[in-house]
Amino acid sequence: MAKLNKFLTLVAAIVLLLLMVGCGGGVDEFASPQASGADTSVSESTNTPTPAGTPTATPYTLATPTPLPPPPTPTPLPPTPTPEPKEEQAETTEETEPEAPPIPEVMIEIPAGPFTMGSDDGDPEDAPAHEVDLPAYEIDKFEITNINFSAFADATDYVTYAEQQGFDSWRDEWGIGEDSHPVVRVSWDDANAYCEWLGKRLPTEAEWEKAARGDDGRRFAWGNDWDPNKANVKERGLRGTAVVGSFGEGASPYGVEDMIGNVWEWTADWYQPYPGNTTDDLYYGEQFKVTRGGGWFDEEPQATTFNRNAGDPTKTASDELGFRCVR
Repeated sequence: MAKLNKFLTLVAAIVLLLLMVGCGGGVDEFASPQASGADTSVSESTNTPTPAGTPTATPYTLATPTPLPPPPTPTPLPPTPTPEPKEEQAETTEETEPEAPPIPEVMIEIPAGPFTMGSDDGDPEDAPAHEVDLPAYEIDKFEITNINFSAFADATDYVTYAEQQGFDSWRDEWGIGEDSHPVVRVSWDDANAYCEWLGKRLPTEAEWEKAARGDDGRRFAWGNDWDPNKANVKERGLRGTAVVGSFGEGASPYGVEDMIGNVWEWTADWYQPYPGNTTDDLYYGEQFKVTRGGGWFDEEPQATTFNRNAGDPTKTASDELGFRCVR
């Protein structure tokens, strides 16, 4: 009986084992190989089966790129012609003076003959009154204007003393609508350069005075009585330059305008004593050039035809000092 029981137990174990093998049971599929005693060596076969429960991935196949067409063959440019050598022009070593543009010239001829220069009832340096005989000459009817001087500066690239020093210059004084105002802030050297450019020169002191007072010895350009309405002087109240020729009633006997007022005017002469003058003046000599006529800020004593003033020819350049030319 005991043997029978052992036999039945063995048969049952075999049957159970067969059932487990047939059903894939008996081994935990999630157990590690070490725990189950499985062989952990890598198989050398290339046909290693996919473990149970592992999803089979569909391999991604790259699309075959469409071949690009070959780039177009560039059309070759025609060869650049080699320029033929040109004959070198001979360098000009001679410098040519810029030609003066046509500036309307309004000049008045002053006839030859004597006139009385100076006065015995003015300032000490104005005396003595004496006769001077002059040949005929021409003098500008009007003072040189901003537009006149601009033509000179542009044509010659001229730079005035004031501009060189960085001071207020004629360009700064030239306001809107003031083309025909007298140019100011020009030194004697600047004025002389302009006159020479036109083939002219600055008037001598005697030429200036004769053109202003005539041969009858008048005190003012218009006569012997003071009238501030006939010139741009301090009493007139303009406090600045005016268009040249604005005071026609104050013209000289020859028709020269603005000889009194508007701006002082440079002359060619050094500030020297007249013959017979014994005044001890520290400014006499060849250091200063004579200026004449008075300006827009001057009063009657400075606005006579015989009053004398002077300035340094190289650097004196004020806002009431200009010039005119003669020939």
